[in-house]
Amino acid sequence: MKVVIAEKPSVARDIAKVLNITAKKKGYIEGRGCAVTWAIGHLVTLQEPGEYDPALKRWSLDTLPFVPDEFKLTLIKNDGVAGQFQLIKTLCEQAEEIVCATDAGREGELIFRYILALCHCEDKPIRRLWLNSLTPEAIQAAFKDLRDGHDYDALYAAARCRSESDWIVGLNATRYYTVRHGQIGGNDRVLWSIGRVQTPVLAMIVERDDTILQFRPQSFWELITRYREVVFKYSGQRFEQPEKAQTLLDKITGQPFVITGIAGKESKEQPPQLFDLTTLQREVNKQRGLSAAATLAAAQKLYEAKFITYPRTDSRYLSKDLKPRVAKIMEQLKDMRAEQIAPLNLAKLPFTTRIIDDTKVTDHHAIIPTGVRPRTLGAHDQLVYDAITTQFIAAFYPVCVKHVTTVDGVSEQVKFQAKGTQLIEPGWTILFPKKKVSQDAADDQALPAFTKGETGAHEPSLREGKTKPPSHFTENSLLGAMEAAGKFVEDDALREALKERGIGTPATRAAIIETLLRRNYIQREKKQLRCTDMGRTLIALIQDPLLKSPEMTGEWEEKLKKIERSQLDPDIFMAGISDYIRTLIEHSSTRRLDPARWGSCPICGKEVIKGKRAYGCSGWAEGCPFVLEAECRGVTLVPRQIQALLQLRVLPQPIRIENEPRILILSTQGLIMDLRLPSADRQKHIVKKDRPARS
Repeated sequence: MKVVIAEKPSVARDIAKVLNITAKKKGYIEGRGCAVTWAIGHLVTLQEPGEYDPALKRWSLDTLPFVPDEFKLTLIKNDGVAGQFQLIKTLCEQAEEIVCATDAGREGELIFRYILALCHCEDKPIRRLWLNSLTPEAIQAAFKDLRDGHDYDALYAAARCRSESDWIVGLNATRYYTVRHGQIGGNDRVLWSIGRVQTPVLAMIVERDDTILQFRPQSFWELITRYREVVFKYSGQRFEQPEKAQTLLDKITGQPFVITGIAGKESKEQPPQLFDLTTLQREVNKQRGLSAAATLAAAQKLYEAKFITYPRTDSRYLSKDLKPRVAKIMEQLKDMRAEQIAPLNLAKLPFTTRIIDDTKVTDHHAIIPTGVRPRTLGAHDQLVYDAITTQFIAAFYPVCVKHVTTVDGVSEQVKFQAKGTQLIEPGWTILFPKKKVSQDAADDQALPAFTKGETGAHEPSLREGKTKPPSHFTENSLLGAMEAAGKFVEDDALREALKERGIGTPATRAAIIETLLRRNYIQREKKQLRCTDMGRTLIALIQDPLLKSPEMTGEWEEKLKKIERSQLDPDIFMAGISDYIRTLIEHSSTRRLDPARWGSCPICGKEVIKGKRAYGCSGWAEGCPFVLEAECRGVTLVPRQIQALLQLRVLPQPIRIENEPRILILSTQGLIMDLRLPSADRQKHIVKKDRPARS
């Protein structure tokens, strides 16, 4: 008997239908010497420490770090898991061959191999079914191209290393910081959750929010003039002092304005590339405000309904073998998109390198419609389907052609310039709503016909503005930062690794955001994502820079890719992870106060000095505003506590304020946190800011 294991019941039913297997049993479908069964996502996971040794159920610094000599597996404790696993185990024990039909990628491989290992069937012959879509044609083609399952051993090794290393770092770091810094008073404890991906993402949000919080707007002045209803800008830099700008304004006021040059050039905007998951999530969030998690859920439903191809992809390209399929898909979409597809010559579609590139297709190609036409869809599903379909059609449209005109002018040797853009050929842009243009956007104003040498009166003026802080993260911009996390890393090799992978994977980024929201480390404010005091406090507590930086993710991803290519021994990688967590805990546990100094300024990094009334930054003369008063809400901090705040960023002992157990914590930007956990409600926490006037 041959056993096919899919990841979900719906996929198993699609496979069984294509194979003409119809006898439905409880937990599987059989016929023609074959049984098609399914997992329910993950059925098997790594054991918890208490399953290795009951003594490890108690969280203690004495038992850290804990790294198993050999990782053991156990069933996930969800309803229905044990029964379905036992059925799969029975089928696998009877099988002569087992076919892996889980999602074609790192995590899908892990799901299958973990099931196989817990069934003790690793020695059975295995084959691999690699699917990019669930249409009957795609399933038939994949079955004709079954590969030996062991061809994917390196992919499984990378998946296993990712799983085990996340377990080692997440579990040990979470236990360490929770035991070390989670005690608030009595038996109450705050759970500080640490993760390889979630913690650097949280750190990015905290850093952005603190930058905005500390931002002080600076005034600037722009010199402009209006000639023939067109706004010309001064060609030099904007002015930081109004006096310099006023001098030029006085110089040209009442003087004629002369057109000195007119230049025009054609500008072409290429059609958009196809979607990968992250760009799909970003675009839908930007245009309609749909969360990354909701977009992924809708895309998964569309995939399982055979309307789109596999969504959890990091590629925006198609492979050459899909060329014939594209025209057929366009034909199938004509009933729904006749007006949009009509301008295309389906016999001669422009397959540019922006669309077809085998070298940039990894596990899966870009997300495209399959051609199967949906009848009725939910609101979110329809929104995501429309976005994917429109992007697919637009990719084959002509370029957008614009004519950009630059006009130079001068008054009393003070140079000005104006720009205007004229749309010549809309090309692909006709498929998308017109973007709103700001009225004073100089590059988009309508220009009359100017003649070189013409002159006339003009209306010069000064326009005052203020510098603006960076914007708070939205899901769109945060997904972009996670995808382009390499810019935060200095090492060239690690930056290159992150260039391809970023922080997390397309499939997990939405879940990371939702995890941070669920743990109250961040919160939504309309479209913005902002850190909470709890999130800011966690980042302040973590002293190891790697835990807060994408650098560790970049280093891991670089090595995991080498493992996938059989270029690195998995045991060497795991030994490095074990060494890292041991060093982290040993270093964190042995940190001591330096009695000879107060500490460094959390704003600029210079040494803190003691004054008559407070502690302040030694860089006060250069403008650093940091001041820490010893008295806070009626409690006076002793010198050792001041040193702990400034050197360790955390007090060595809780302080009682108004008879309530609390702890004061200094953030990376110098804000004092007043953290308390009421004993009456141990499942929730309340965080309040305490901001003395001079802090």
